Amino acid sequence: MVLTVSLRPLRPGDEEAAVRWAADPEFCRAAGWTPGLAPRLVREHWRPIVAGAWPDFLRLGVELGGRLVGYVDLANLTREAGEFGIGIGERARWGRGVGREAGGQMLALAFGPLGLEAVTAQVYAPNRRSHALMRRLGFRENGRGEPEPYRGEVVEVVRYALTREAWATHPGRSGGTVPSPFA
Repeated sequence: MVLTVSLRPLRPGDEEAAVRWAADPEFCRAAGWTPGLAPRLVREHWRPIVAGAWPDFLRLGVELGGRLVGYVDLANLTREAGEFGIGIGERARWGRGVGREAGGQMLALAFGPLGLEAVTAQVYAPNRRSHALMRRLGFRENGRGEPEPYRGEVVEVVRYALTREAWATHPGRSGGTVPSPFA
């Protein structure tokens, strides 16, 4: 059975998925979330995200077989650029191509209907899976950011960038058109 990865707008009730993900300390450490947060705090944090309260921030849910398993973001969004982020909340889905497919769909949206010229990303230096995902999606390393706490220590942050032109010729990009999650 093939499960289909799709993106969709967040909706009320999706914060319950975030509560599930926040209960997994390994996911929290990998994603830079604070482990052990009370479900009430997770819900309070997610409610404005679900409501789309910030005009410069777009978070879409990642569904696999009709179940919300993660999210993709474009933060600091302008008419020309945004900062890519992704979290696959269900560890059983890690390393199975869900992030690559969801990330490709978000980039197709960014460079297609949203009309962005560039997308950036930041990855904690020790996070090998995220570095591999960035390369698979066509991002290129673009310098270093300020060190940040990650998994209990302060680590280097690697910056990535991807342009519309590079995306158009990237051999691993999603083929054809990606259905708009706003339809």
